[in-house]
Parts: sequence; structure tokens; C-alpha cells
Amino acid sequence: MESVPAMALAGGQGVRARPITLSSADHLRSKAVVRVAGRPLIEWAVTALRDQGVGRYYVVANGGENRAQTQAVLGHGERFGVSVRYSRTRFDRDNTGSGEATLRCLEYWDLTGLALVFPTDSLFDFDLADMIRAHRAARADVTVATVRRPAATAAGKYGVLRLGRGGLVDGFLEKPDLAAARALSRGGDGDPVHTNAGMYLIDCGRLRMAARDPELAALIRHRLDWGGDLLPYLVRRGYRVLARPIGRFGDLGSPRDYLDTLRDLLLGRYPRLSDGLGEPAGPGGHRVHPSSLEMKDRVSGRTLAEKIEDGSVRIGPGVRIGRDVEIGPGVALAESDIGDGVDIGAHSTLHGVACGDHSVIGPGALLTDVFLGCMADVRSTLRDPVVLDGCCALGDEVRVRPGSRLRGVSAFPRLEIGGDIPGGAALAGVRDVLRCL
Repeated sequence: MESVPAMALAGGQGVRARPITLSSADHLRSKAVVRVAGRPLIEWAVTALRDQGVGRYYVVANGGENRAQTQAVLGHGERFGVSVRYSRTRFDRDNTGSGEATLRCLEYWDLTGLALVFPTDSLFDFDLADMIRAHRAARADVTVATVRRPAATAAGKYGVLRLGRGGLVDGFLEKPDLAAARALSRGGDGDPVHTNAGMYLIDCGRLRMAARDPELAALIRHRLDWGGDLLPYLVRRGYRVLARPIGRFGDLGSPRDYLDTLRDLLLGRYPRLSDGLGEPAGPGGHRVHPSSLEMKDRVSGRTLAEKIEDGSVRIGPGVRIGRDVEIGPGVALAESDIGDGVDIGAHSTLHGVACGDHSVIGPGALLTDVFLGCMADVRSTLRDPVVLDGCCALGDEVRVRPGSRLRGVSAFPRLEIGGDIPGGAALAGVRDVLRCL
């Protein structure tokens, strides 16, 4: 296969994804290093692309957190057998969006030929060789990776493309309302629309030439995001922009999206990424690290392997359990990711849960559709069980009081919460917690 370099877009502050993108109330966690099933997002992307022959990476970063935290994971690529370089800090001063940053770095690194531009806040399952063949056959300047979705799902959330002859794009709307999204659907509501997955195969030389156009130069000085500005400009000016559907794209831009994408990954719906989940899937479709199988819980004194065998612990499909996890008797798990060093108390039930490293879940807890950050402390007891559901998202080191029943609540790191907090409350500090009591 033709070898192409990859440009990783690492920008933004992850506001919609908070508290997942916070390590404390005032310290941002780059979306590129948010952990999914035990690995940072940027690591998932680089290893998947490396396995398809990509050996050179250019990180187009904006902001200190994005640049430094991404480099802390990737270094210069030695650990992954690839080469990684980073955009200059001085470029941040004039950054007007992801499109501007891409064009600037194409010039800085003097890139020619084809390159793959991809976001660092998503998971992908796609065939790069297929995309390159389609790009070459269509003589495209840019090929946009797309995923087909119902118009109602795409409205207000994804960029939507209108296709003409041969799959070439002749119209583009960034996050259209429902009426506009339906208008782009050929068969009405029942015919899915092509949504922009935020990944582009580009002809570097053609885009560098485009950047010299006075109209585009004027946009660059004001604002130039890929989806909202650069793609519409290219289509309007007659550049050959091809849409190419890919297998699957998982957005992790919000807690709900994070949990949905994690579930799909755990259930094997990203087949090209399955090897990255670590331990081979067992007979029940779950993956458990050997150290956790050997862990004895303090209630029964028996290993997890023994409890799985006799049915006193039930692990359904789509479960990954990391290292040194202690699980009490009577626990039931399904479609959940359990990080390293977690304690799960007896008779707890977890379904659709992302549990960060070294968290503690007390006995009798009932958790459904929940994100827990690292070292979260759910102080459930058999007498006063904790019930969390409705897409709760609790940041690192959040403490939940015994007997709490929370639905759709989000909480910034290191807060102590509980009591009669209204459903859907967003707690950013102690004042928010007190206001809800």
C-alpha cells in the first residue's frame, strides 16, 4: 500500500465532554489523552494507523495542554515504532481553527503528496488502502470519511454532505437543523445522510496552492475550521471533494457519546481495534486480566476465577477488567470497562459503566450508564445502596454518599455529592452542591 503520513488534530478544551476532560476543576485533560478501555485515544489512533502502514505522524496541536499531554503519551514515537513531530508553540498565537492549523503545518513541514488528517477525540474503524484507491480513482483533492446516519441523529450534531455524481460532494452543511438535514436526505426521513467523520485524505500540494487564493487567505485571518469553513470553501470553488463511507466512527465529545462508543468497542463493533483491548475474549465474550482472576475478595476469600466458575459472579458480554481488580460475591457486570486496581463490593450491579483506575464501589451499588473517573469513591452499603443511572458522569476522586440516588448528574473532580440532587444537575463546585441540597 502507498505510504502516507498522518496529521493529528489536537485542539479545543473539551467543554462538552466535561468532567471527562478535567483532572481537577481548573486543569484540563486533552481529549487526545482521555482513556478509553485502558488506553489514551491518541494511542488507539496511532497504533491502528501504524498497523495499516502509517509510520510518520505530525501532531497539529493548539494550546499547552494538548501539545504537552499528547507528547507525554507519544513522545517522538519510539515506543510505537513510528516517528512523531509536533507543531510549534508560536503557531498558537495566530490559530483561527483546525483548517488554518492544517494549512500552516503543511507549509511548515513542506508536505507533498497525500496525507491523512484525523481528529484525536474519536475512534475509527476503516480501511486506509480503500480510501487511497477511491481518492486516486476520483482524482480527488480531498476525500472525506463519512458515516451514514438518520437525519434526525445528524441534525445539530454532525456536518452533513450532499453528494452528486460519482460520490463527489456538491454541498455541505455544518450541524444543520432537522429541516435542513432532511432536505439533504434523498429519500426523506428513512434515507440516511452522509455525515462528516472529521477525517480527511488530502492532496497536500493542492491545498497549499488553495491557501494562496485571496478569498481563502481572508478566511484564514478570521476563522478557518475544517468542517464549518474549509470544506464549504473547497466545494464552492470547485475542488474535487469525494465522500467515502467508512466502517465505523465513534465520537467521544460528550459523556453520552463516550459511553456509547465504549460500549460499541467492548462489544466488538470496531473489529480492527479488538486486539487493542488486551486479553483475548473468554467464552463469555469478556476480557479479564490474569491478575484479577487470581484476586481474592475480603468477604469470601475466594478468587474471581472461582466465583465466575460457580456463578457467584456473573460477567456478561462486552466487559473488560484491568489489573488487580477485586470483585466481591454476587456482583453482576455487563458492557462495562473496569480500570486497574478497582474494588467492587459484594452484590453490586454494573451495566454500561466506565470505571476509572483505583475507584471504589461499595456493596449493593446499582450503576447503569455511568462514567466514573479515577479514584472515585461510591460509598454504597447493603443497608444504604447507591443508585446511579441516566448517564451520570462523575469526575476524578468524586465521593458519593451512602444511599444516594442520582440520575443524569455530572460532577467536577473531587466533589462530595449525594442527597436530593435534582436529575440532570451539573455540579462544577461546592456552591453548586450546596445549592442542590
